[in-house]
Amino acid sequence: MCGIAGLANWGNREVLGRMTRVQAHRGPDDSGLWECKFPDGSYVGFGSRRLAILDLSADGHMPMSNEDGTVWITYNGEIYNFADLRRELQNRGHVFASNTDTEVVVHLYEQEGANCVHRLKGMFAFAICDLRSGRPELFLARDHFGVKPFYYVHRGRKLAFASEVKALLQVPEIKPEIDLESLHQYLTFLWVPEPKTMFRGIYKLPAGHCATFCHGELKIRQYWDLSFPGAGSTYARSEASLADEVRERFRHSVEEQMVSDVPVGAFLSAGLDSSSIVAMMCRATKQPVRTYTITFPQKYRVGETTLDDPNVPARLARQLGFENQQIVVEPDVADLLPRLTWHMDEPTADPAIIAAYLVCREARKQSTVLLSGVGGDELFAGYRKHAAHRWASAYRRIPGLLRKPLEFGIEALPHLRGTAMKGRVRLAKKMARSASLEPRERFIRNCTYLDREQKSNLYSDAVQDQLRLSDSAVGHHAAFEAVGDADFLNQMLYLDTKIFMVSLNLNYNDKMSMASSVEVRVPFLDRELAEFAAWNIPPSFKLNGLFRPASKHILRRAMTDVLPAEVLRQPKAGFAAPVDYWLANDLREMVDDLLSEANVRQRGLFRPEAVRRFVDEHRSGTEDWSMQIWQFLTLENWMRILLDAGAEQRAEEFGQPREAATA
Repeated sequence: MCGIAGLANWGNREVLGRMTRVQAHRGPDDSGLWECKFPDGSYVGFGSRRLAILDLSADGHMPMSNEDGTVWITYNGEIYNFADLRRELQNRGHVFASNTDTEVVVHLYEQEGANCVHRLKGMFAFAICDLRSGRPELFLARDHFGVKPFYYVHRGRKLAFASEVKALLQVPEIKPEIDLESLHQYLTFLWVPEPKTMFRGIYKLPAGHCATFCHGELKIRQYWDLSFPGAGSTYARSEASLADEVRERFRHSVEEQMVSDVPVGAFLSAGLDSSSIVAMMCRATKQPVRTYTITFPQKYRVGETTLDDPNVPARLARQLGFENQQIVVEPDVADLLPRLTWHMDEPTADPAIIAAYLVCREARKQSTVLLSGVGGDELFAGYRKHAAHRWASAYRRIPGLLRKPLEFGIEALPHLRGTAMKGRVRLAKKMARSASLEPRERFIRNCTYLDREQKSNLYSDAVQDQLRLSDSAVGHHAAFEAVGDADFLNQMLYLDTKIFMVSLNLNYNDKMSMASSVEVRVPFLDRELAEFAAWNIPPSFKLNGLFRPASKHILRRAMTDVLPAEVLRQPKAGFAAPVDYWLANDLREMVDDLLSEANVRQRGLFRPEAVRRFVDEHRSGTEDWSMQIWQFLTLENWMRILLDAGAEQRAEEFGQPREAATA
């Protein structure tokens, strides 16, 4: 795992060094630069920060080249089938100087060109400079699901790219400016859907895409996409047979992703996905498996039904015989939020980033690699919104004249914050707002935190004049159309995979783990496992039942003889945070400061009285605006840290790992 940076026809070695240095947390073990100038005045430079995982020797130094120096690479990721590819390439005459997976990618590209991406199993973001024709040709690629980030700026004949936005901001001509259309999307979803970012002119190379850059022209193409059979397709195999194959494919993926020359551990919540990973790890090794569970003190847990029960993983550890470190945290969230905002690059208003960072920070003391359950919900239908579709389909059979007063009554319910009913009331209110809509609109509405009217009332006159209040969900509609013939459950899974998972979950997993120099791997996102699940498992085996549908049914069946019944019965669990408590206590002063009338007016984005209304209604208990206030707070922190102040200055403030020598 590493941090990459690159320039083409832009900048110089000094700029490249700054781009690399500001990403030191991504690779504290080594640092390197490579550059080449050409007679026609063109220039290419690569930078790399290395977190050594495979072949810990100096032979893994990057940027790296082939035998004669005509193909160069800067690379971030892990290729799990690298050993098989290496043997194949050696049989074809390629000579290796290291035991790294990076060098395998170099020689595979040398052998197969851009088609090399079809042979790779793993997570990756890399750039290759091919000098064999006598002129520089760049090939850029990002893995199938977008586990690893790849940001870029393209202006005229110039190109800059990196693992993190803060590296791009080291290029003097790239100024941090807010993109108002992205702001519109952020307020809708809590984050900005790819390929856009909150920065004007800075984009992400989409998951499953690659690109070429030659003579100043950038050409992007899709090399892979997840697909599904049409609705009504017949599935010949039995549930038992499918469960057996899911278990074996999953076991193989976990074992592949345990390959490492440094200690490997795993996140462990009370849920099915992480427990399944740990159980397979225990079967694959005789060494003690280290796991890490984050939990909060009891005072944080009042009324928070999404926080896991730490007793469940503790009992599982005793039953299966692995190590479980319970990390009880009481963080100084007012101090952490600015730091994590800097690491995230973009405003991401999911408080789960705090738990993700804290568990990685503690785990780093023992494990450099951690396995995560991200992807299980997208493959096998594990989110509550998937079950909500079943409930809504049944609800829509009730005549509209009867639904209206029911919806009105639910909307009028008190929020019951601070009680165990808070989560259920929030779910009921969300369903009351969306259940009568058509399926696609209902799905989007369930992902919406501020609707069109709420945003219109929030924006200042100046923003209203500049911003067309366009549809924030254009990408969602396009994704629906891409799999429009599939069963609607599979359509939802496709959207979650292409938009929600990559833009939010994978994004913060990468940034929060790299903030502590930890590599996170995701066994559920094995491409072959995902394709098998998409084409062979009937929707009814993913989400089973109507009124109380069992999520991830086939995975639960596959793990029946592997995990105890207590875990198999667990509802969805994962990273969560006590937002209500923090806003009422730890962050109260920050809210009053950053969201004060004077600050909001000076920013010029929102009407101060509209922002204050959210705060006042939340504090009085008349509304539950916890996530919306978290949005505003995250946004203001982001603007102060990455718009108002220089990224390199903040790197010093937030502390970087020891500096590695640059060669």
